[in-house]
Amino acid sequence: MRIHLSALGCRLNEAELEQWAAAFTQAGDQITAEPQDADVLVMNSCAVTREAVRKSRQKLQRLQRVNPQAKLVVSGCYSELEPATALAQLGVDLVVPNTRKDHLVPLTRATFSQPDMPQAATAPASSALFTRNRHRAFIKIQDGCRYRCTFCIVTVARGAERSRSIADIVDEVRRLQSEGIHEIVLTGVHVGGYGSDLDTDLASLVRALVADTDIPRIRFASVEPWDLSPDFLMLFANPRVLPHMHLPLQSGSDTVLRRMARRCKTADFDALTHALREAVPQFNVTTDIIAGFPGESEQEWQESLDFISTQAFGHIHAFTYSEREGTKAATLPDPVPVPVRQQRSRELHQLAEQLKNDQLVKAVGSTVNVLWERGREQTDENGVQFWRYNGYTPNYLRVTTDSQHELANQILPTQLIGVTDGKLIGEPSH
Repeated sequence: MRIHLSALGCRLNEAELEQWAAAFTQAGDQITAEPQDADVLVMNSCAVTREAVRKSRQKLQRLQRVNPQAKLVVSGCYSELEPATALAQLGVDLVVPNTRKDHLVPLTRATFSQPDMPQAATAPASSALFTRNRHRAFIKIQDGCRYRCTFCIVTVARGAERSRSIADIVDEVRRLQSEGIHEIVLTGVHVGGYGSDLDTDLASLVRALVADTDIPRIRFASVEPWDLSPDFLMLFANPRVLPHMHLPLQSGSDTVLRRMARRCKTADFDALTHALREAVPQFNVTTDIIAGFPGESEQEWQESLDFISTQAFGHIHAFTYSEREGTKAATLPDPVPVPVRQQRSRELHQLAEQLKNDQLVKAVGSTVNVLWERGREQTDENGVQFWRYNGYTPNYLRVTTDSQHELANQILPTQLIGVTDGKLIGEPSH
């Protein structure tokens, strides 16, 4: 079969897509870049916000419109929370629950596959990830979350915590490295809770990856700040463990954090970011912030902005609060008027851009190893063709360069010479 894969939302959804791409390819199916070329369309949906629900619904409608003859398979949080009748009206042929995502490929093949093995069965497994134009691999290490932050619907949709074994993860990383992958990103719903059901922990997993694989770059997706022990910080002494963490703060006001049922106070967060930057001076911390949480007063909002401005974040995912049915936050009193939420969101975006630019400017003049990921063909005013590449520094600052050399999937020493349009400009060595 010809399979088209798409995802909305978190890196965990992307990690699952990468696992499915490899499994479909190994089973003899072909991954297609365009939905109109596929026999089966597989979508990994999201429901983290009302906007994500809307986008998931629109994406399904668009896939159906582009290729009405293809079978449509959906999984993810949107399909978990949406009634089956509504999904059927969108043309969905197969729903795979989050709890059965590991079986999506055999379920899809059993439901729709032809009896003859296609020619694509002889294609090398390495084609699966690169066909999707990806050069970093997202590794799903666990699913589910034990916590119940009052704004979060994902814990309802994803269920209890379930961790993969260290041996299984090590085997996947070794396979990906043999296929040409140089960087992995460890992802999950509650990454810092990895191993709670297996009598191990995230630090033990990282030590195993360092000891038992040769993957050059190990990165983390979102990790809750309260999950990091002082011993965890020692992992960054190894240059293969990259100096960047996405630590969701959600608010810079302690009273709002209590209403959110967050387990970290601003003083604890501040101590953690200072400790990380003491361990690695160029350490980059990125975060999530919600603007307009129920009951958020003007004083609390100003407290939040004041604290955020002290944290030197390299990037902020700024969210305007939206009610999600099924969460405790949706029942809290004193909702913030929507226009006020939107105004606070604009203020937050402005501060985020300022903080991000400060970090980019600080990096100018240094030389770092950049993993160059993809190139787009360009033509200058004289008709000369070149390629425009994007890549990331070890501490996850985005870099762009123009080159007539092939750079994709190479780690190259790169001098950072300037900033443009929210990205660093680099000059790689060839």
